[in-house]
Amino acid sequence: MKPVGFEYCRPETVAQALALLEEFGAEASVLAGGMSLGAMLNMRLVRPQAVLDIKRVQGLDAVTIDGEVRTGATLRQAAALADAGLMQALPLLALALPNVGHFQTRNRGTLGGSVAHADPSSEIPLVLLTLCVAVELQSKRGTRRVPAQDFFLDILSTARQPEELLTALLWPRRREGAGHAFAEIAQRHGDFAIVACAAEALLAPDGSLQHLSFGLGGVESRPVLADARAFLGKRADAQLAREIAAQAAAAARPMADFKATVEYRRALIETLGAQVLAQAFAQAGAR
Repeated sequence: MKPVGFEYCRPETVAQALALLEEFGAEASVLAGGMSLGAMLNMRLVRPQAVLDIKRVQGLDAVTIDGEVRTGATLRQAAALADAGLMQALPLLALALPNVGHFQTRNRGTLGGSVAHADPSSEIPLVLLTLCVAVELQSKRGTRRVPAQDFFLDILSTARQPEELLTALLWPRRREGAGHAFAEIAQRHGDFAIVACAAEALLAPDGSLQHLSFGLGGVESRPVLADARAFLGKRADAQLAREIAAQAAAAARPMADFKATVEYRRALIETLGAQVLAQAFAQAGAR
């Protein structure tokens, strides 16, 4: 099947892209890497009046590492993975990126495109949420930052308005002494995750848990954070990891689909989550 007819637009500046978004509004689809949108167009799951190809927008793939890390919307996943400075600043993203599709798709897919697409099984949105960072959106009215926890609304649904362009992702630099871990279960490597777990942990000098961000992907209609506040101050060991994962599994509201039942997803959260948390604790303790 081929897509329905549409107007192809290739802006070269952010200003041109914003003018086109204002003109077409909700009838426009933005193409960054095209790894998801291309398939949806061919299957006629989306039928836009216009497709805005932003790959050649000047400066939209830039990386800035300062007090915070800023990655442009069209930064390719493969380019991010090959950037040693960026991966050192964002170790959780470095762990997750090799799980994103295959190297062929990472050569075209972008960080911003994955976040804007908002598939609940995608790895990059999960890392973004786990690190509690923000999305930069621009329109002719100006620029706004939307926290990750407010950006993802539902399956393939975000807080971006039709006239807005996602221009960058804003990340915190690596916390001193933090431990990170990421793992997922999929039918095959490169497939969308049935369940993915991501964690960032900080320990106090006495080995107790000082900070924990524990994210789950592929479970609900958007990536979610488990509530681990009740476990702060306790000794961070394998037993605590199992307790946190068990509570996260009990509190989750997993979806059921052709890949997994609700019960299977709960079991994966409990087992995979305990492993990921234990790894994050061990890495934080070693630092």
